[in-house]
Amino acid sequence: MNGYQKYEKQFFPVADAAADWRQKTYIEKAPIWCSVDLRDGNQALITPMNLGEKLEFFKLLVKIGFKEIEIGFPAASETEYEFCRTLIENNLIPDDVTIQVLTQSREHIIAKTFEALRGAKHAVVHLYNSTSVAQREQVFRKSKQEIIEIAKFGAKLCKEYRAKTEGHFTFEYSPESFTGTEPEYAVEICNEVIDIWEPSADDKVIINLPVTVSHSMPHIYANQVEYMCKNLKNRENLIISLHPHNDRGCAVADSEMGLLAGADRIEGTLFGNGERTGNVDIITLGLNMYSQGVDPELDFSNMPEICEVYEKVTRMHVYERQPYSGALVFAAFSGSHQDAIAKGMHYREEKNTNIWNVPYLPIDPTDLGRVYEADVIRINSQSGKGGIGYLLETAYSLVLPPKMREVFGYHVKSISDHAHKELMPEEVYNIFMDNYVNIEEPLKISEAHYAQGDGISATVSMEFSGETKIVTAKGNGRLDAVSNAVKEVLGNIYTLESYTEHALEDGSHSAAASYVSVKDLNGKVYFGAGIDSDIVVSSVKAFLSAVNRMLKDN
Repeated sequence: MNGYQKYEKQFFPVADAAADWRQKTYIEKAPIWCSVDLRDGNQALITPMNLGEKLEFFKLLVKIGFKEIEIGFPAASETEYEFCRTLIENNLIPDDVTIQVLTQSREHIIAKTFEALRGAKHAVVHLYNSTSVAQREQVFRKSKQEIIEIAKFGAKLCKEYRAKTEGHFTFEYSPESFTGTEPEYAVEICNEVIDIWEPSADDKVIINLPVTVSHSMPHIYANQVEYMCKNLKNRENLIISLHPHNDRGCAVADSEMGLLAGADRIEGTLFGNGERTGNVDIITLGLNMYSQGVDPELDFSNMPEICEVYEKVTRMHVYERQPYSGALVFAAFSGSHQDAIAKGMHYREEKNTNIWNVPYLPIDPTDLGRVYEADVIRINSQSGKGGIGYLLETAYSLVLPPKMREVFGYHVKSISDHAHKELMPEEVYNIFMDNYVNIEEPLKISEAHYAQGDGISATVSMEFSGETKIVTAKGNGRLDAVSNAVKEVLGNIYTLESYTEHALEDGSHSAAASYVSVKDLNGKVYFGAGIDSDIVVSSVKAFLSAVNRMLKDN
């Protein structure tokens, strides 16, 4: 692909990086989470949220468990300012939740910001200015020292306004476009801000290291984060925060490696909404930890509700393949995948284990409020007998014998293939009921009475070809006796092959399901099913269904 020659590396790898983070294998505890959905996410929407929508989203974020929420840029618009005041004046912020607001290093913006925050119980004032080579040279046309002076100016003003504004405020500083900034210069400008703010154990400062634009592979970013952690002043009184964007599709990897490298905090959004390709998706990050046995300290147990509210207020769509949250991420269409999942689920039941290790499912979908029959086993022309059988079992308590499951599986796949569409669980169930269960044509049995003596005898009243016949026959059991009676009418054109049964529900008054197969003179096997509250009646109905399917085919 021609044109690559104009691109140069815009990042600055740390020279002789120690990369101590490589010795760690997983994230041991949840970071401090800060949702920036209402600021970074909102400004990336085609139609930004109105006040009511922002309030609804804020309540969702609180319900999920976020303790820090960036609510906007109060000096940017009247809506942003009004939202901040509404939250404070109406006491809508829980005592354990801190709001965060963004400000540039300009006095009228800082003044407006503190005015908006007046009376806040807990708030983070997030100051930023851009530090990358590209921004310094092309946008601001200022030297390194001049850029430092911008940061120092804003830091001093924040400190002054905090002293004269009612409320409790913490400071955060971001060298925006950090990933395009020389690491030693990023340390220098951050240390200048740290000197002004004088963090302590009771008044920690957040230093945020944003991947404003992703330029490098994740390990480069991790080395940069580790370098900052080792070279910033007063590290014990700092909270190192990450704010990755997803330009290279690496935001999750950047975040995870950055946490291994020493960061304490993550700023991101639900589903990764944000500028350009978006921010890091906190849902993915949190559930990655969850899948490795670490509590993310956020509650994603009702993912359908989270998706619904998000799509409503943002007018965005959760992509079907979005990790963990997409509608299809647990869906198995492949027959081999469905079979493995079904067997994995049965294995868990057999072993009565609490450990989750089901093939193809990294976490239990029910932990996110999903249901197996609707979200996991999805039926189309690629599906297999295992998945189709498992769907009937889990959704409708119908446990088909293996050979019948195979035959029915091909039947369903054929219907899906010709219709060129996925079949919903109720459609699969209806196909089974319509084609295999309690089939009474062309042969119908209206009554059957049994007597015990030399074996079992059955007196069967049946209708066939417009005639009613009553036949008595013996057999080694009730079903065999009924079968022999039917052969008196139809002739010896089949053999009874198999019979299985099970209760459909727990309890003495539950219905029973029976499955019978017969083989015709050409060796072809036909299956039928019967459902009735009486187990004997259900077995006869299953037998009759199998025979009728044979008769219709011949």
